[in-house]
Amino acid sequence: MEFITIFLIALALAMDAFAVAVTAGLQIEELNIRHVFRLSWHFGLFQALMPVIGWYSGVTVVSLIEQYDHWIAFLLLLWVGHGMIREAFADDNERRFTDPTRGKRLVMLSIATSIDALAVGFSLAALKVSIVMPVIIIGLVALICTVIGLFVGNRFSSSTRTGVWAEIVGGVVLIVIGIKVLYEHNVFSQFI
Repeated sequence: MEFITIFLIALALAMDAFAVAVTAGLQIEELNIRHVFRLSWHFGLFQALMPVIGWYSGVTVVSLIEQYDHWIAFLLLLWVGHGMIREAFADDNERRFTDPTRGKRLVMLSIATSIDALAVGFSLAALKVSIVMPVIIIGLVALICTVIGLFVGNRFSSSTRTGVWAEIVGGVVLIVIGIKVLYEHNVFSQFI
């Protein structure tokens, strides 16, 4: 498989990671190297690991999860997005900053933004493409897009009031990304 093809696949896979990174950047008041490292490392790592899992699992596991992978991504994004919106409306005494680059939220976002890469790994196995080069490119592109997204989002987040609105917008963006995942898998055509 040509480098440009792998790069374009990696770029397409990294778009959700970029959008989520922008949202995370909006939330973080003082972005530091630890935030950047944690989010970009995890998003890059998960984007790289999912194709490997898909590639090694072959038909068995992918065919079992393929029918539901979009629902898993949607539910994870809905859960995190809902939590962000709920937190934005909490009064100052209840309100606590939840760092999107730590803990459960980080793991959920990493899985949700990389689940499509599982199917890519399966496709690469079906095409009998070596997994090494695509995994490196996919992971690096996701890492770089995440870093850029964090800085873009953080550039527009400067005050506490902006932070509250950023959390609301961020939560809505995550939910919209989840809906987009369902749309891309033609879930809505079943109802029309």
